[in-house]
Amino acid sequence: MAALERLVQNVSTSRAFVRVAPHVLPAVDRAVHRFTGGKVLLSNRLLPGLLLTSTGAKSGLARRTPLACLPEPGGRSWVVVGSNFGRPGHPAWTANLLAHPEAEIGWRGRNVPVRARLLRGEEREDAWAAVLRMWPPYARYQQRVTREIRLFRLEQR
Repeated sequence: MAALERLVQNVSTSRAFVRVAPHVLPAVDRAVHRFTGGKVLLSNRLLPGLLLTSTGAKSGLARRTPLACLPEPGGRSWVVVGSNFGRPGHPAWTANLLAHPEAEIGWRGRNVPVRARLLRGEEREDAWAAVLRMWPPYARYQQRVTREIRLFRLEQR
């Protein structure tokens, strides 16, 4: 299994994957999540994942985004990574959380109200180290961009 995981990690940082994945993977994940009544995200085969429902920063409309996450001990908080697959700009969902931190996640078949908090300083450094232990390709994504990849803690409310 370790060889397969390394292969997937290498593919996930390839330029071709970065060009195609942002347009394909979220749409497939949303469709499967809807079809299974919120019980399945295909991306969960590799990493823990959730479906974030946030309020659009400009539109005010509900926006649903499948995201990899790092569940934290205690089961009441999750760290999410605004990597945008190593592309230059911050993903839109991060602007949504900055403007409207009250959100909801689909987690293991249930809807959980959360409040998002952008991590900074030592708290961010600790979370970043934990995220890299979970999925080392995030380090390559960070190397590709000049922006600091945003990390948020989603805390159950």
